Amino acid sequence: MLDEVAWLYNLRGNDIPYNPVFFSYAIVTPQTAALYVDESKLTQDVRGHLGDKVQIRPYDAILEDVKMLSLGRSVDHKLEDKAGEKSSQRKYMISTKASWALSLELGGNDKVDELRSLVGDKKAVKNKTELEGMRKCHIRDGAALSEYFAWLEEELTRKTKTLNEVQAADKLEQIRSPKENFAGLSFDTISSTGANAAIIHYKPEPDSCSVIDPKAVYLCDSGAQYLDGTTDTTRTLHFGTPTPLERKAYTLVLKGVISLDTTIFPKGTSGFALDTLARQHLWAEGLDYRHGTGHGVGSYLNVHEGPIGIGTRVQYSEVPLAEGNVLSDEPGYYEDGNFGIRIENIIMVKEVETKHRFGDKPYFGFEHVTMVPYCRKLIDVELLTERERAWVDTYHKDILEKTKGFFERDGRTMKWLERETAPL
Repeated sequence: MLDEVAWLYNLRGNDIPYNPVFFSYAIVTPQTAALYVDESKLTQDVRGHLGDKVQIRPYDAILEDVKMLSLGRSVDHKLEDKAGEKSSQRKYMISTKASWALSLELGGNDKVDELRSLVGDKKAVKNKTELEGMRKCHIRDGAALSEYFAWLEEELTRKTKTLNEVQAADKLEQIRSPKENFAGLSFDTISSTGANAAIIHYKPEPDSCSVIDPKAVYLCDSGAQYLDGTTDTTRTLHFGTPTPLERKAYTLVLKGVISLDTTIFPKGTSGFALDTLARQHLWAEGLDYRHGTGHGVGSYLNVHEGPIGIGTRVQYSEVPLAEGNVLSDEPGYYEDGNFGIRIENIIMVKEVETKHRFGDKPYFGFEHVTMVPYCRKLIDVELLTERERAWVDTYHKDILEKTKGFFERDGRTMKWLERETAPL
């Protein structure tokens, strides 16, 4: 996986839209480390960073070098017999997602062990610097989204302007791009009005997108790449008067977000085991959604990152959540041809203090870092418990405190933010 090579050598690139990775391979042995890449893309700073410990090899030399490796030679074709081990006794570990051609050149099944990538597992556990970067970039990104929603509401309701979904998405990128450390979007913005919001992975196109209807639900799922982190946020809004069903569906989804956010679980628990927490309130009404509840998120890397996740996929049962994991919390509800609801926060696994410590295990919980208010018009407060209302009020107070400094000269956004974060 390209993001694993980027993480392994602490490098980033721009060969793939929205993902700061570059076309490459890596080979690591007990004696050597090699990076296969188009050398013309390497600056002197990058070469200095890699130093003399990493061999830089041409990208198209990978198959030849893998063949030499299978014969007991190192990637620079020198005999590698320091351990006194015969090449026939060696086995090679490759990722289950690696190319079949690489496996064949290494000798096939007899000489290859295909395993879930150890690099991927390590990458999913963020260090203190990466976690702090996630906190900071989500404050800036949250400020951008609040500014966007305040602008969009004014354009649609007070100025009664006509805007389509793509024009709105372009405006959001325009607001985001001046933010500190901004490096680009992390995926195509899902800017969707009315029935389009019920299409889970909708992508508006300039020639076919819809005009935003201020009397319908508007769902915006968007994210950005910053040098200190990656964001992915979904908010569902209504600029008019929502129907009772829309308010109920939104509030049930919000209750699911809160249930997952506030859960405490022992070490060894997987995202597969936690999935029902986000669905329980919808299930109680005979409702559900047809997508996972959460995916791993990279640190200035791919916005969808394995091997962890929260959902019903079998692979989510294979890897327990660990302190330092970063995931999304995004339940939803969708009425085909009518409307769609999704709320998405980014959450980070942290160790928490508990009164007891059964089995002498540490216990984990979540820290949310997304800093964007929920839509007050869509919240049916009567469906929330006292504990849930207190949680929302505390969350909104935190958002106001952390983002209001961006709007000292922006009365429109400040007014919108104060209204949306006022106590329920």
